[in-house]
Amino acid sequence: MMPVALPIADLLPHAGRMRLLDRAIEADADRLVAEVDIRDDGLFFDGEGVGSWVGIEYMAQAIAAWAGLRARAGGGTPRIGFLLGSRRYRCTVARFLPGQTLRVEIRCEYLADNGLGQFDCRITQAARTVAEAALTVYEPADAAALLQRGHDD
Repeated sequence: MMPVALPIADLLPHAGRMRLLDRAIEADADRLVAEVDIRDDGLFFDGEGVGSWVGIEYMAQAIAAWAGLRARAGGGTPRIGFLLGSRRYRCTVARFLPGQTLRVEIRCEYLADNGLGQFDCRITQAARTVAEAALTVYEPADAAALLQRGHDD
């Protein structure tokens, strides 16, 4: 894998507090590694930490960063995508604690020409795997048109 030179803001369509990842560390054609610093001013911080269920969103945003990196390499910009579902989300902790840095690793297992993809994901903290899942995502060619069709129905 090669280091990622772009800031995370250049790879994600998310903005402001909804951008949950802090850094993209390294990537290649099939994988990306990102990091999240758990802070007490974070969007999902509940006074004690961040609920482990947010790990799915960390994984989804790492997939979006991978897609954004691919888009940038092709001269484009990051596009909106959709998390369709997850399988086998397992987490060994109830929450992620302030001061922790989580390493989010995603690997593309399948990506169709129509934008449908399957990714294996894991989160590690201090070199220990704390969460794993398989995520199914969809990145349509024109998300705005898709959302407008849904709104018109």
